[in-house]
Amino acid sequence: MGKKHPEIRKQSPRNPEGEKDTSAYYQLKKQAVEDLATANEENSPPVPAAELRKYRSGPKIKMSDWVKAILIKLWIAGMICYFFIWGISTIAINPWDQLLVIGITLGLATNLMTNNIYRFIAKTPGAYDRWMMFPGKKLYFLPLDVVYAILLTACTIMTYNGINLLAAGGNEQAGAAVGVEPILFGIIVTAWDLLFLGCKRLAGRILADAKQKVSAGS
Repeated sequence: MGKKHPEIRKQSPRNPEGEKDTSAYYQLKKQAVEDLATANEENSPPVPAAELRKYRSGPKIKMSDWVKAILIKLWIAGMICYFFIWGISTIAINPWDQLLVIGITLGLATNLMTNNIYRFIAKTPGAYDRWMMFPGKKLYFLPLDVVYAILLTACTIMTYNGINLLAAGGNEQAGAAVGVEPILFGIIVTAWDLLFLGCKRLAGRILADAKQKVSAGS
């Protein structure tokens, strides 16, 4: 007797009734692609600044503008101390020459680095102008920043001398009790800078009040 062959059953289609048709998912949305490709500032809807900030990358720690301004000043001044005071400490240099070198370097760093960092992180134009002695972008502000930085450096040196003189009880022959290092140097420079900025704003308010009184009286 011959062997019986197994019955060959026909398989039913694998897409029975009731199963969702997924072909629609792969249809190209031509209009959406066209809108994305031709998007620009003119034809795009306005997006609130608060919504844009949700998608910005960066640290989640929020700091006030005045805290950022002070920290940037401290960091730049400390960097100048680290590279140009500690760096040239092994070289015999006249104190007045050292004052000029540090002052010129600090002025260049203020004009080219500090002020530009303020402009970059400002949410609105001019938001950090109150933290700059000369906030303008003109070329002639560079020597003004250098002269101002030399003044800050001279005040800082006098502060160090006064601290060491007080620590020595008035004995000028005693050694320095407080040495120059980046953190304290940055704090002293920034303190003098904030003092002069405060004087500038106060003088501006006094002049504005005087002009207003003159205008009201005329």
